[in-house]
Amino acid sequence: MYSTVMSTSERLIEATRELLWERGYVGTSPKAIQQQAGAGQGSMYHHFAGKPDLALAAIRRTTEEMRAAAEATFADGRTAHERISAYLLRERDVLRGCPVGRLTMDPEIIASAELRAPVDETLDWLRHRLAGIVQEGLDQGEFAPSVVPDEIAAAVVATVQGGYVLARASGSPDAFDAGVRGLLSLLAPPPNSH
Repeated sequence: MYSTVMSTSERLIEATRELLWERGYVGTSPKAIQQQAGAGQGSMYHHFAGKPDLALAAIRRTTEEMRAAAEATFADGRTAHERISAYLLRERDVLRGCPVGRLTMDPEIIASAELRAPVDETLDWLRHRLAGIVQEGLDQGEFAPSVVPDEIAAAVVATVQGGYVLARASGSPDAFDAGVRGLLSLLAPPPNSH
């Protein structure tokens, strides 16, 4: 399933990431990981102490990718509103859900402080990064003075994560798109802004 150029440890991490997203922690058995990665049991335990260690590596990789994808939409010098819009409107596989958000729904991951930590840190990072962008927009007069950066950041993250849930429940990305459009209309710059 994976490239033969990819190392065994990389194949194991990628297989675990996919299985965690599709099946959750309990449904991700070592045997399923080995089969998906095309790796033997000896190879798995040579590279990782066990399923929790491999799951942690997979979760860290997933959260790193989420941060990188978000940062790519925030990085350039456009206005704060345009950067937030770019984040909200970026292409996503809405019906598949968010690989990080799905981890928060997994009781075994949430029960483990070690497995939960990269998820919590990433969502905190995202809220903090968005709040900073909103503050930049406030400083430039893009948003109404009543806007509270931390609250807007939380609303952006909640809209994306809730949009995934609504889209998956309905089997259509329309609910996700409607939530994003609604939030963007609430964040529209005041009429007297430049």
